[in-house]
Amino acid sequence: MPSTAASAVSIHDGNEQLHRALAYFNRRRLSPALPSDDWAETLRDDHRMLLFEGRFLDRERNAVAPMLRGVPDDPQGFVAWFEALCETGPGQGDPLFPWLARSATREQMRWFLLQEVAGEAGFEDLVALTQVKMPVRSKLELARNYWDEMGRGNQDGMHGPMLSRLAQAMDVAPVPETTVWESLALGNIMVGLAASRRYAYQSIGALGVIELTAPGRAVQVSQGLRRLRLDGKARLYFELHATLDLRHSEAWNREILGPLVEDRPEAAIAIAEGALLRLRAGARCFERYRRHFGIR
Repeated sequence: MPSTAASAVSIHDGNEQLHRALAYFNRRRLSPALPSDDWAETLRDDHRMLLFEGRFLDRERNAVAPMLRGVPDDPQGFVAWFEALCETGPGQGDPLFPWLARSATREQMRWFLLQEVAGEAGFEDLVALTQVKMPVRSKLELARNYWDEMGRGNQDGMHGPMLSRLAQAMDVAPVPETTVWESLALGNIMVGLAASRRYAYQSIGALGVIELTAPGRAVQVSQGLRRLRLDGKARLYFELHATLDLRHSEAWNREILGPLVEDRPEAAIAIAEGALLRLRAGARCFERYRRHFGIR
């Protein structure tokens, strides 16, 4: 989308147009570029899109505000509250995933992956953005997490290319026009939190809750891919995340969440808010996917 995309968006637009515009905006603002003569016009468009993003995030934050009552602000209590989200958070135990494991056809699994890949904002890049100026202990764990995402320096072990191999094996090439707005919104939330320092703690919570809750879903998607006889190398992305994220989550809670809340108790609400924003966006996707497949 050209830099003038913002002029095509109105505050009165529906979710589809808004989130497609934000998706293109996020792709452009995170992509390496070269200097251009129209940089001032681009900045004006960026400012308008950032206002749309901020208003969208405010609406999302208002929606989860009632769920933040009683969030502990001591490290031990907060980590316990956070870990309980694996059972009590929005979208947990959704019937979509047992159905994917046991019943989805190859074409249905392909449509699911089309949406999921489109909503994937690049975990390693989000971690890199989030770690800026964080306290040393948290920064070190974020660095270890990033190094794992980067295959510990081995290209074949990088998680992003693993997902790309799966997408290629399933003939999945998502673009915003073929993606439901709920999936685009999930990616837009993650980028919006990580790219703005005013939401740095929310980004910590959103990324951490992915590590906490993803393994159970990844196991079931992997089972479905195996049932459909997908090649083991193509399945590796979900098989890896079914186990590695368990270790990541334990370290994230111990080395990042606890120390951050101990150092700054008022950050507990922001971290919790980010986790709930991500879980609610995920639950909204799962509901839309079930409607598409006719699953109750």
